[in-house]
Amino acid sequence: MVASRITVAHSPDSDDAFMFYGLASGAVDTGGIEVDQVLADIEALNRAAFEGKYEVTAVSFHAYAHLVDTYQLLPHGASMGDRYGPIVVARPSIAFEQTPAGYGSVKGRTIAIPGTLTTAYLALRLYEPSFDYVVVPFDEIQQAVLDGKAEAGLLIHEGQLTYADEGLKKVVDLGEWWSDRTGGLPLPLGGNIIRRDLGADMIRRVSKLLHDSIAYALSHRRDAVEYAQQFGRGLDRDRTDRFVGMYVNDLTLGYGDRGRRGVERLMGEAYEKGLIPKRVPVEFAASV
Repeated sequence: MVASRITVAHSPDSDDAFMFYGLASGAVDTGGIEVDQVLADIEALNRAAFEGKYEVTAVSFHAYAHLVDTYQLLPHGASMGDRYGPIVVARPSIAFEQTPAGYGSVKGRTIAIPGTLTTAYLALRLYEPSFDYVVVPFDEIQQAVLDGKAEAGLLIHEGQLTYADEGLKKVVDLGEWWSDRTGGLPLPLGGNIIRRDLGADMIRRVSKLLHDSIAYALSHRRDAVEYAQQFGRGLDRDRTDRFVGMYVNDLTLGYGDRGRRGVERLMGEAYEKGLIPKRVPVEFAASV
C-alpha cells in the first residue's frame, strides 16, 4: 500500500495529548497512513481551520459553526464539560453581584478571554451578552487578572484546576450554569474535524485510527497519563490524571445521545441569539 500522509493538529494540552497517545506510542496500526502531529493553541487552530490548513484538527465548536462547508465533524474526540467547564475568575478584592440563579454577574465587566472563536467565549456571551473583553493568550490570563489588566478572566485548560492556588476566586463556572439550565446536558467545548476533500474512504480510515488512538489511551491510562503529563504545564501526576478525566471519557470516545443533544442545544441557542451565522446540523463524518 502506498502511504498517505495527513497532519493532525491539536492543542499542546494534556487532554489532547492523551487522546493522541495510541498514535504517538506507535501502538495503533495506521494502515499505511503517515500521521504528522502539529501542536498549537486552540485559537490558532481555529484560525488555521478557516484556511483549511490541516487535514484533521481540533477546533472549538464555536469555530466549527463557521467551517461546516470545509470540514466534517468526527464522531469522536470531543471535549465536553459535564457540569464543569470554562471558569470566570477574579481577584478576591473585587465584588460581584449575584444573578437571580445565584451565579456571579459579569455584566459590564472587562474580561480577559482566550479568543473570540473559542466556545468558552461563546458560552460567556450566552451567559451574559453585555461585557467588554481583551484577548489574552490562554496561559497568561491568570496573570493578567492578578496584574489588574482585566477585572476577570475566562479560564480554559489547566487553569480551571489551579486558579485558587494563584490567589483567584471563582465568579461563575459556565459548565455548572449550562448543566443547570439544560437539565444536565454537557457543555460541548471542542471537537475534532476532518476536511471534506479527503473523500469518504480516506475519512473513514482516518476516523478509525483516531478512534483507536483514544480507545488505546483509555485502556492504557497509566502510561497515557504519564505521556500527557509533559503537556500539563506544571500539573503533577494526580492533577494531570484529574484533568484528563474531565475531558477524555466516554463522551470523547462517542458523543452518544447526551453529547449530541448538548451540541444541538449549544448551536441552536447560539444561532437564535445571532452569535453564529447559520444553523449547524450535528452530522458526523463517519461511523467507526
